[in-house]
Amino acid sequence: MKQEQIEKSIIKTYRKDIWRQFTKAITEYNLIKDNDKIAVCISGGKDSFLLAKCMQEIKKHGKIKFELEFIVMDPGYSQKNLEKIKENAKILGIPIKVKESKIFDIIKTMNVKSPCYMCARMRRGYLYNYAKELGCNKIALGHHFNDVIETILLGILYNGETASMLPKLKSKNFPGLELIRPLYLVKESAIINWLKFNELEFIDCACPLKKEDSKRAEIKELINNMRKNNKFVENNIFKSAENINLNQVMGYIKNNKKTIYLEEYDK
Repeated sequence: MKQEQIEKSIIKTYRKDIWRQFTKAITEYNLIKDNDKIAVCISGGKDSFLLAKCMQEIKKHGKIKFELEFIVMDPGYSQKNLEKIKENAKILGIPIKVKESKIFDIIKTMNVKSPCYMCARMRRGYLYNYAKELGCNKIALGHHFNDVIETILLGILYNGETASMLPKLKSKNFPGLELIRPLYLVKESAIINWLKFNELEFIDCACPLKKEDSKRAEIKELINNMRKNNKFVENNIFKSAENINLNQVMGYIKNNKKTIYLEEYDK
């Protein structure tokens, strides 16, 4: 049976590259606790569907007792893409709940410089509201290791700051809700190998406003080129966000307060 093959591949074939990294993140960052009710958000892509299967498997085989809801936030997908999402959910044995919205249509009418940012923000709001309606206290997103390191470089090169995508984050606008990223340590290459091994086909970005020459794509190519000369470059970028030496930086920001090293230089 296809579903059994897919589940077995996560636990056995890709045990080292996917399952161990997934469970390590959950343990190391304390992402799941007893009595949690977690909304797993499925966009229709490879990352969120793998996340859904991993969450199912750890609920089945793990010691922590928690509940799951599988949410598909439909921002205005084409009928073809929506049917593909439903088809994949059936193949993988994931009981999804589809929540409709008109986000794509709304974004088209707005004159904004960054439609991707606005779309992501609106979708996040819909997701949080729906998760609360379902009685969830956590929302799980499918961001993986490469999303993390790309975000670090994007901040440095385009925003002039060192910041990372954290493994978990408490919501400021939705008290009582926490965002978690269980695929935090799973590399994208492992996810691609997994879907190819199981002959799965997921939708890519279904946004009608998608720009192919995005900054993230540029950063991804930059990292790929650097890896040719330094096989440790990805792990080094990741470690840079947890090994910040405050004695060797010009300044830092904490709780919206900026501190400059000169302020303590003569103390």
